[in-house]
Amino acid sequence: MDQVLVAMSGGVDSSAAAALLKEDGYKVVGCSMQLWDYERNPSKNGKPQFGKCCSLDDVYDARRVADHLGFPFYVINLQKDFEQTVVKPFVRDYLSGRTPIPCTSCNTFLKFDKLLVFARKIGVESVATGHYARVVYDSSEGYMLFQGVDVSKDQSYYLFELKQSQLRHILFPVGDYEKKKIRKIAGSHGLLNAEKSESQEICFIPDGKYANFVRRHAADSDDQTTQRSLQGLESGPILFKDGTTLGTHTGIHQFTIGQRRGLGIAHHQPLYVQRLEPHRNAVVVGYWEDLYSRGLVADRVNWISSRWPESAFQANVRIRSRHTEAPALVKLERVKTKGTDIWRARVIFENPQISVTPGQAAVFYDGERVLGGGWISQRIN
Repeated sequence: MDQVLVAMSGGVDSSAAAALLKEDGYKVVGCSMQLWDYERNPSKNGKPQFGKCCSLDDVYDARRVADHLGFPFYVINLQKDFEQTVVKPFVRDYLSGRTPIPCTSCNTFLKFDKLLVFARKIGVESVATGHYARVVYDSSEGYMLFQGVDVSKDQSYYLFELKQSQLRHILFPVGDYEKKKIRKIAGSHGLLNAEKSESQEICFIPDGKYANFVRRHAADSDDQTTQRSLQGLESGPILFKDGTTLGTHTGIHQFTIGQRRGLGIAHHQPLYVQRLEPHRNAVVVGYWEDLYSRGLVADRVNWISSRWPESAFQANVRIRSRHTEAPALVKLERVKTKGTDIWRARVIFENPQISVTPGQAAVFYDGERVLGGGWISQRIN
């Protein structure tokens, strides 16, 4: 009988994934990751503030599902790994004028790295999650990643860094279903969380106040790279696109590309954040039409297939998790940066796209298939 370790968040998706696998004859082992010390998120009354994801209550929910379905359950402490690979880069990115995606980092370094290592330690070869995505094997392409059937819940954008060595050991049981069907499946198995609401916030920032979190945790960080970026917390100029000073901000970590609110500037036309310039601690603003870019450069590209393209290719490119993919010409090249060889992508859109944002991912699609992707480093105007 095949064994599988199911990463259980306490939500309906991962719980239904476990139920589906058990129904298919797998020997299921459940596991929750302890990632964050919520004592570090004090609320106004001084008590820990929990979100709707990865809290102690979620771990209890996951354990109750495991007990109900009759399989063993583990909790593993990955707080130090989470701090190093997710939280510190998150803070550094905001201080450096980028807008990070912590969920992708969590998938890359924890769910599909540390959990696979843990699985093998207990004699299990595969890991399953509740992601809305699909894995398909092809004899010539290897393991291929596809969007989930429920396009409105598709999470393939966050999985573009997966590699062949990982995909061969990963299962996405809910990827073939729509969300409403998953709730029915959970209900039919008597799962207590069948109607549990979804989490929308970042798990370690339950109040959604990113700027406060960055300021609080940057000040406490002993990470040298973060310390060198602390200028991002200081006041600096808000500049119009022609260089004219329009006002003053209290830290570039409070802004992202396309932002309109919170500028505190009176102007005869609406203004939007066009770019952030950490080297002079400046926020540059312009008009709506200034937000459009004809292309982008993405670094640290991952190509999922075992065969890299030999020339430029056409793809549909998604630049945010809820962005509709846009047709573009993509050219990959191998470059050396900081002494390390990486793959870089130059993407030119058929039609200019709005709010290309450094720190976000550019993910390449061929229909429903995810080809790969990289981290946006700059816009091409």
